[in-house]
Amino acid sequence: MLPFATAYHRRLTWRYFALFIAIGMTGGLLGPALPHLADSVGASMSQIAILFTARAVGNMSGAFVTGLLLDRFDGHKVLFAMGAIMVTGLAITPFSPLLILLAGLFGILGFAEVALNSGGNTLLVWLHRDDAGPNISALHFCFSFGNMLTPLVMVAALSLTGQFHWAFWVVGAFALLTLLPLLRFASPHKTPTLDSDTPPATTPKHSDAVLLVLFMLIFALYVGMEITFAGWVTSYGVLVGLAAKDAAILATLFWLTLSAGRLLAIPLLRVISPWWVLCGCTALGLVTAWALHALWVPLSIGALLFGLAASAFFPTLYALSNQVMEMRGRTTGAIFTAAGSGALVVPSLTGPLLDWLGAGAFPLLLAGLVILMSAGLGLLALRLRALGQATHAEAVKPLPRGEH
Repeated sequence: MLPFATAYHRRLTWRYFALFIAIGMTGGLLGPALPHLADSVGASMSQIAILFTARAVGNMSGAFVTGLLLDRFDGHKVLFAMGAIMVTGLAITPFSPLLILLAGLFGILGFAEVALNSGGNTLLVWLHRDDAGPNISALHFCFSFGNMLTPLVMVAALSLTGQFHWAFWVVGAFALLTLLPLLRFASPHKTPTLDSDTPPATTPKHSDAVLLVLFMLIFALYVGMEITFAGWVTSYGVLVGLAAKDAAILATLFWLTLSAGRLLAIPLLRVISPWWVLCGCTALGLVTAWALHALWVPLSIGALLFGLAASAFFPTLYALSNQVMEMRGRTTGAIFTAAGSGALVVPSLTGPLLDWLGAGAFPLLLAGLVILMSAGLGLLALRLRALGQATHAEAVKPLPRGEH
């Protein structure tokens, strides 16, 4: 069971969960809709790939802007404004007659999608404070669950209407239904109000630029790794000799265990340290990448194992950042902007790398990313130790003579 301090916490948290299913469904639309969008604007598959870049650029700007807004305005009104942009974009995107217009609309959708994502994460942390860890894992499970639902919505839309447009409209309608109830709730605040039932944070928080930069780098590496695996594993499967229909299911296997692992992390984070979860994820990721390189396991098993390795990393790292840093809106915005940069850069480099070094470079790239993430975690632990020692030294420093 998830920890809820009051009925207000329980009701609002479940509404955030519903919203994140809608956000995940929006993020998952591009893949299933890609061939239909290409047909609608008369673009080749290489040309339509610009939509991924447009969405990634929108992702980065959306996180940054929302972080600034949350520190100044009512959080739920900010979420509703960003949600209105997303719903409008979902309504009009299928009508786009030109590739350049379609790219602009996906940039807007990417902006609104990550604005809601970063904003929802921030408000959940402000709502639960030091008890946020399991709830963050549940929130990200809902996002992954939404991703898994989208292909089913697309199949249903095509079967019932023959038009892919309805998938966008159904997701938009569901998103609107999850946004409207939020306006009835008081928004969580960065610091508890005097009449709030939310207990103040009990863990010392650091305000340190180096610490934030380390978190940003690790988030960028992780998201780049996740998007690279999900986006390129099908192509990798074809390159190593799998039939196209068998390779197509690899991404589904990855998302399946990624979602299951996030569900498993909910009780885990209540009983063990986030550091153990992060170390377990990186260890399993490195072993799986090497097993794929050495051909020790079938690719289907490798996809399942790598999904499990990736599953709990993002929500656990985010929960850890909440434990050790003051999570202002701009802090979350910086983290999600870094994550967007990883999603933009790393997958873009994968194609040229495969062309240059061949299919065998794919598992080695994954292993390299996991090693860099592990190194980042090591530097993070060292920085936290140094900050803890500095805080302790400051606390025990004797008062100057004559002061009491």
